Amino acid sequence: MGCTKIFSASCLSFNEVRIRHLNTITTFDLQLFAGEKTEEATPKRKEEARKKGQVAKSMEINSVFVIVAAFFTLKVIGSYIFDELAGYMKFVFSNLIVDDFTITTVQHVFIGFAIIFLKTALPVMCVILVTALSINFAQVGFNFTMEPLIPNFDKINPLSGFGRLFSKRSLVELFKSLLKIAIIGGFVYRFMMKQTKQVPTLISVELIDSLHLTASLILDLVFNISTVLFIMAVFDYMYQWWENQESMKMSKEDIKQEFKQAEGDPQIKGKIKARQRAMAMQRMMQDVPKADVVVTNPTHFAVALKYDQNMLAPVVVAKGQNLIAQKIKEIAKDHKVIIVENKMLARALYAAVEISHPVPHELYQAVAEVLAYVYKLKKRLS
Repeated sequence: MGCTKIFSASCLSFNEVRIRHLNTITTFDLQLFAGEKTEEATPKRKEEARKKGQVAKSMEINSVFVIVAAFFTLKVIGSYIFDELAGYMKFVFSNLIVDDFTITTVQHVFIGFAIIFLKTALPVMCVILVTALSINFAQVGFNFTMEPLIPNFDKINPLSGFGRLFSKRSLVELFKSLLKIAIIGGFVYRFMMKQTKQVPTLISVELIDSLHLTASLILDLVFNISTVLFIMAVFDYMYQWWENQESMKMSKEDIKQEFKQAEGDPQIKGKIKARQRAMAMQRMMQDVPKADVVVTNPTHFAVALKYDQNMLAPVVVAKGQNLIAQKIKEIAKDHKVIIVENKMLARALYAAVEISHPVPHELYQAVAEVLAYVYKLKKRLS
């Protein structure tokens, strides 16, 4: 028996220690996780980020489409550009070779060069501008904001710059740049190896034909590289979208604060409502002395009524229940307002009529009887 008691006691003590240990392990403070950004961004947070210019946008897609648009335009109007430049060069070397090279001659040369530049480069520049704007609009829509242009002194802080240099975003951009260099270098190498057979033919052909052939080779190389870069740009946009969503995530505490800002702090709203009720109560008590009669339950309800010839119907100027009813009766007694006990009418008026509202038609007769009694009582007292 002694051994059994000792064994049982030891088992109980062991179980108690085990339970305490489990409680120690499983007890943790949930507030420690309140600061973790695990919640999806609210519509308000997304709208604020959009106003600040924080949107999912891939510059790789812009670059690919701009390059393709520019070289495609050159391929389409390349012969026109070549003819314009060749014609101007012929004009310069044929007509402007004079012994007296004056300022006027220089002006004519630069004016002519500016005109040729506008005729040849302006179409390409317009295509690039329209393409860049169109791709930006396709990615983020219309979003005009000056927020990114506001000076931020953190950007010139050496410590912050050093932190950005080794951030996750910088490492991703470095990886993308190295990958692009490797892919473009590989494509250029393979392309040049395939086209080495055509290089000797450039020696035996005319200058114009060699230029056309070289331009054709360059355009083919650009379009092949652009295809691969476009695939990379699609993946880059997916990454930018994911990173933007992750950066906008909020903690539970952030959501609570945003809700408080949008709906108002419950404590402050409660104080405002309490103050409004107190002011309304004060105004109501000030109107009790103006009443003609106070209809009571007699202890639970009290309704103060006022009527004069300018009113279409009697008006409830004050009403209350329990303590407020007692307060109304006290004020009525102090100001010699007649108090009439009518349980059914007091309950009906309290439930059906709001303060400063007239008595409904259903209660006209009952109220009229009370007022008639009050007027007779006043005449008798006077």
